Amino acid sequence: MQTRIIGSVLPVLEIELQQGERVIGVAEQLSWLTGGVSLKTSLGGASAGGGLFGLVSRAVSGGGLVTTEFHADNGPGMVGLAAKLPGQIVELQVEGGGYVVHRHGFLCGSHGITVESALQQNLGASVFGGEGFVLQKIGGSGTAFVELGGEIIKYDLGAGQSIAVHPGHVGLFDAGVQFEMTSLSGVRSTFFASGDLFMARLTGPGRVWLQTLTLPGLAHAISHYLPKQG
Repeated sequence: MQTRIIGSVLPVLEIELQQGERVIGVAEQLSWLTGGVSLKTSLGGASAGGGLFGLVSRAVSGGGLVTTEFHADNGPGMVGLAAKLPGQIVELQVEGGGYVVHRHGFLCGSHGITVESALQQNLGASVFGGEGFVLQKIGGSGTAFVELGGEIIKYDLGAGQSIAVHPGHVGLFDAGVQFEMTSLSGVRSTFFASGDLFMARLTGPGRVWLQTLTLPGLAHAISHYLPKQG
């Protein structure tokens, strides 16, 4: 399997598969394919190595119940998966503890990659579309690709070193990094009308990837240009 990431603002991941190779991806982001690649869509993560538990956990974590296996059983070919939002696609070599990524971050992975729920917490109806704050854990062994929004800022945290981050800016972090949700009282904004500003506290050791584009921020920015209902 050979891969390349093309583009800068709205990148696409192209995967060249040889006879017999396969990769597990998110069906909604399939952009094009060539050659002998065929698709097998199934309920669950069994094809990715996650089994029934992987299927249930990924569904609960907001990642969607349906996964698609792209396999080159009829000869070599290529699969293209494009980003949904302006940002970057990051390649990860997964082994050991794995990684934790935001709810829509997982793009695809080689056979042996698992995706399951890491955290789901309600932050109020006005935050993240009322669906709460959700994280997914990417584990197993193999290569995975994740999508992060906007620009990426990396921090390598030492043991006991912490950083407080707006939840929407949490993109990806080593699974060994400690995570907890805290709140700051007396703050009022469009997203936190209750007066509490929720912050994610990440504590090392480990690396964190922060994303500058948040979905709530993007939705608020374009809401003034959308047709009003009623």
